[in-house]
Amino acid sequence: MKYSQQIGMVLALAVIAACWMPWVYIESKDIWVDGFHAKGTNFGRPGLFIAYTAGISFVLFLVNKIWAKRINVFIGSFAFAWSIRNYLILSACFAGECPQKQVGLYLMVVLSAIMMVMSFLPKIKLTA
Repeated sequence: MKYSQQIGMVLALAVIAACWMPWVYIESKDIWVDGFHAKGTNFGRPGLFIAYTAGISFVLFLVNKIWAKRINVFIGSFAFAWSIRNYLILSACFAGECPQKQVGLYLMVVLSAIMMVMSFLPKIKLTA
């Protein structure tokens, strides 16, 4: 793809932005959980690691070397796996109460999946 690296960089920034959006709302405790703020829960900072991996992926999309593209496939896949992990943990029902999923949770998963796909499509010229 001609613009896969530019699209990947935009998606990496969008994944970081999705970490700041609300992910779930826990009604009984009146808590809004996003990637960096989960006060009152035992979730910690679930978006911190995906923000780091998206930042590293952004830098690797910029570097025009074959080793950077290979590492980016691993980092992009790891970011997608971590977003699936966050989705499963944060959207799970506890003690009969299910949190209300918000748009940020879905965006994080979808954007990281597309970012991973863009890492599979590097535009690099190989010399034989």
